[in-house]
Amino acid sequence: MQIILLEKVVNLGQLGEVVKVKDGFARNYLIPSGKARRATQTAIQEFESRRAGLERAHADRLASAQGQGERMNGLTLQISAKAGVDGRLFGSVTNFDVAEALGKQGFDVPKASIRLPNGPLKTVGDHKISIALHSDVVVEITVSVLGEHA
Repeated sequence: MQIILLEKVVNLGQLGEVVKVKDGFARNYLIPSGKARRATQTAIQEFESRRAGLERAHADRLASAQGQGERMNGLTLQISAKAGVDGRLFGSVTNFDVAEALGKQGFDVPKASIRLPNGPLKTVGDHKISIALHSDVVVEITVSVLGEHA
C-alpha cells in the first residue's frame, strides 16, 4: 500500500515521503495513529497545502523533546523493590515502574518510550536504560534499584 507520512517514522521515512508498506501495518498502526494517510492524489494535494503547518508542529515537538532530554540526560532514578538476600528481586522493575517514577520527578514520559535493553530489571544495582522522547532524541538514564528485604 502506498502511504504518505505525516510525521517522521523510524526505519520508514521522513515527513512527506510517499512509501510502500504492507497493508496491515498501514491499516492497523500508521493510519489509526495519525502517522500516515493513503497516498491518493487528493491526499497528496491536501498534504502539500498543509505541509508548512505539519513541519512547524514536527519542529515544535522536536524542540520540546530536546529540552526535556537536556533536563533528563544523566538522571539517576531510584526505585525500591522487594529483594532476596542474593540481590535478586521477587518481581521485576518494568517500563511502567520507570514511567511512574519519572512522573514523580516531574517528567511526563509514556511507558512505550522507555527502552529496557535486557528486558525487565530483575536485580538490585544500577542499570543503564534509554528513553526515546522523539524519533531523533534518545536519552540515557541510570535506574538504581534498591532492595527491600522482606
